Amino acid sequence: MNEHEYLQQIEALLPQIQSRAEEAERLRRIPDETIEELRGTGLMKALQPKRWGGSELDPVTLYRASRLLGQACGSTAWVYGILGVHPWQLALFPEQAQADVWSEDDTAMIASTYAPVGRVERVDGGFRLSGHWPWSSGTDHCDWVFLGAVDQSVPERPDCLTFLLPRSDYRIEDTWFSIGLKGTGTNDIVVENAFVPAYRTLSFADTTACSCPGNEINPGPLYRLPFASVFSTTISAAALGIATGAVREYRTYLKDRFKIAYGETAREDPHSQIQLAQAHSVVDAAWLQLERNIVELTEAAKRGEPLGLVQRARLRHDQAYGVKRAVEIMDQCFSASGGFVLRAGNPLQRFWRDLHAAQQHAINEYERAGKLYGKALLGIELLDGMH
Repeated sequence: MNEHEYLQQIEALLPQIQSRAEEAERLRRIPDETIEELRGTGLMKALQPKRWGGSELDPVTLYRASRLLGQACGSTAWVYGILGVHPWQLALFPEQAQADVWSEDDTAMIASTYAPVGRVERVDGGFRLSGHWPWSSGTDHCDWVFLGAVDQSVPERPDCLTFLLPRSDYRIEDTWFSIGLKGTGTNDIVVENAFVPAYRTLSFADTTACSCPGNEINPGPLYRLPFASVFSTTISAAALGIATGAVREYRTYLKDRFKIAYGETAREDPHSQIQLAQAHSVVDAAWLQLERNIVELTEAAKRGEPLGLVQRARLRHDQAYGVKRAVEIMDQCFSASGGFVLRAGNPLQRFWRDLHAAQQHAINEYERAGKLYGKALLGIELLDGMH
C-alpha cells in the first residue's frame, strides 16, 4: 500500500472503531474485532520491511493514521501506534530475530515495556532474564514482547538492551484499572529466568547511533532513524489525535448546548467562541510541529545526512510541549462545559480522561524534554535523554 491507500483504509474503519469505544473501556482492552480489522488488512505493518510483507512507508503515515484513530477511540490509537512501531524496531535486530517472529506469520505482533527494571545475567550464547515490568499496552493481543534491562557484566560500560521474548517465556498480569486510556490493556509482564539468545537483543547505543545489526539487510533510510525520535513521536501522535477528537467533540457540544442557568445557547457565547478558536489553533500548531520535525528527520536520512542532536532535541521538546499545551487548553474547554459532561458515556469526558492519561507517559514529561532542548541549543553535551 502507498500512503493514500493506507490512510483510506484507516478512515474506512473509523465508524466501527468509534462505535466500540465504550466497549473498549468496559473490556479494559481493545476489542478483538478491532485488532483483527487492523491486523488482517495489513494496517499494523506500515513500517514493516517489504521483504517481510510490510509496506515500509514513511513514519509520518503511521502518525497520521494514529491521529485519525485518536479522534474515534483514544485507546485504539494508543495501542495501534505502539504495536505499529514495533515492526520498525524489530527490523533493527539481527536477521535471525526477525525470522523468529515473521518467518511463519508476518502479521505477528509485539508488545513492549522498556523500563530497565529486569535482572540480567550473561551466559553462554546470550542472557538469563528475570523481572516484573509494568506498562505493556496491548500486550494481550501479542505473541512477543520487547523488554528493557541493563547488562552490567562490564561495570565500567553498562549496556541498556532491548530483549525480545516469545509468549512462552513470560506471563501477563492483569493490572490495568485506570481512569483514562481504559481500553489499552496496559498490563504487567513477568519473566522468571528466561534464556534470551544474544541475537534477540538490541543495544540502545546502536539505536542512538542509527547503526544497528538489522541495517545490513534493511538498509533503507526508514531504518536509519533514531529510536528515540520514532518511538516518542508514536506516543505524542496518539495524544494529539485524542486532543483533535476532543476539540471536534467540544465544537459539537457547543453547537447543541443550551446554558440553562443563563437562558442562552453556548454557540452564541463569545467566551465559548474564543475558547474553541484557541483550542483549534493550539492543537493544529502542535500537530504541524510534530509533522515538520519527523518529516525533516526522515528527509535528512534519505539524503544520507547526519541527524543533528539539536534537530533531535527539538523534536522531543516540541512533542512534549505540544501535548502540554493541548492538555491546558482542553482543561479550559472542559471546565467551561457544565455538568452534563460529567455523566458516564459523554464522549468529551472520555477524550478529556484519555488526554490526561496520555500526558502521564514519561515521553510527555515536559520539563525533561525542555531541559534537553535548552542544553542542545546552548551546545552543552547531552549525556542522557537521547536514547
